[in-house]
Formats: sequence, C-alpha cells, structure tokens
Amino acid sequence: MKSKVSLILLIGSLLSFYSSQAIIIRHDMAPNRYTVRPSDFPSVFFLEQQGNRKICVATVIHQQWAITAAHCVQETNLANTLGSGRSFDVEVGGQAREIERVVIHPDYDQSSELDVDLALLRFRESANMPRPIELQLDEDEIGAEISLVGWGFFGLGTTGRQYDDGTLRRARNRITGANRRLRIVFDDPRERPNEVVDLEGLPSLGDSGGPALLETVAGYRLAGVAVGEIEGSDFSEETQGKYGSVAIYERVSQHLDWIETVISSK
Repeated sequence: MKSKVSLILLIGSLLSFYSSQAIIIRHDMAPNRYTVRPSDFPSVFFLEQQGNRKICVATVIHQQWAITAAHCVQETNLANTLGSGRSFDVEVGGQAREIERVVIHPDYDQSSELDVDLALLRFRESANMPRPIELQLDEDEIGAEISLVGWGFFGLGTTGRQYDDGTLRRARNRITGANRRLRIVFDDPRERPNEVVDLEGLPSLGDSGGPALLETVAGYRLAGVAVGEIEGSDFSEETQGKYGSVAIYERVSQHLDWIETVISSK
C-alpha cells in the first residue's frame, strides 16, 4: 500500500495530472483475454476522441442521464462546448447523442479532503436503449469483485502504462476499501497468488469517470466512478499503474440522494 495519500486524477492530459483507464493488466495473462467489444458494454461511452486516444468515460444510468467524474468536464471540450451554447456530441451504444447540460456535485472541490468528483450529464433526448445501468443501492461493496471498463493506455503490472491504442478492455478486481470512497489494489500474482483475481487489472491513463461494475443476477450495477490513483513515495509518471498501485472510485451508494434529486428535477 502506498504511503502518501495524494490523489492523482485519472484524466487524459499528460501535462499536469494522472488519468485512468485503458487498463493495466497482469503480466502473466494473454492481453487478448482483456479485450472486449463496445457492444458488450453499450451503456459505457467515452467523452472525447483525440486521434486514436479516447479520453474520459461516462455511464448511462437513466434514459436521459449519464454519470462521470467532474474533472472530466474541464479536461475535455465538454465545458467549452456547452458554454458556447452548443450541445456536445457523443456516441452511445452505436448511436449519436447530444449532451445538453452538466450538473456538478455541490461538494466538488479538488483542494478539499471532502471533494466529491462527480458530474451528471443530461442528454437532449431521452432513449430507452441502451439499457441504463442500475445504481448500487446497498453499502455492501467491501470484498466484492468488480469489472473495470475503459479505453486508453495499456500496460503490464510489471512495468506500468506503456501505450495507447484506443482499444476497449475489461479487467476484474476486488474492492478492498469502502468508506467515503472505494479502493482497489493491483496485487502482484507472484507475491499474493491466493488473493489475485482472474484477469485482475487497474485503470490507467485516459479514462477518468470509468465505471466499477458489480455483477448481479439482474445484471450490472454501478458501484463506483473512477477518479484517481493514490500517489505513493515511489510513484513515477512513467510507471503509473504498476503492481501495488491503489485506484480510487467515488462510491455511488453514498450519493444516491443527490443523483435522484438532480434526475427528478425539471
């Protein structure tokens, strides 16, 4: 576990902060086992594409709303586009959609220890498809296995991030901390063979806002939204995501009242 509790944001810029989610994978697993098709997760979409890079992720949670990390609003062209009076174009489930409004959590403040890095995105038109992902309602996430989905930088646990090929990947992990936020740790299978999960991985550079999905008999539930990685004393930009890294997710079950209030308002 890293010692310095300094959160490195999971954004798309290489200049200032850290971003997440291409998916950093186990070194002892075939990379193609992590590759998935966008049609496998139609309710998960990226906010912006710059060349081959896909920056920041959002998840559809209602016929007219999606959720992402609040810092993604500034790290993409979303804020500028809406500020100029235009809608922001995205592709969701293979269909073009327009984001017309953003609602930032009232406690979003990157300088505060109580920062809540969440934003809700309102689509111009309601749509029944793709089917929205249900929210995690119960506070029983600790120990649960989750799926992490994202595009962006790929890498191995032995080396950290390596390159960005714009490929969608899905990894697994286990929630090891569930207080104000959720935590997951990228365990080294050579050191903790009985604790790692099959296809274990960690978010990487490029996909803040990506989902932590709990699998239930009724389908996926959204347990968390990726917001950063804890910076330890041995942190290096070039080796971000190596074994031992700790990723942080906003805990959706702690913000249900805010989400419901925003979505139900006119």
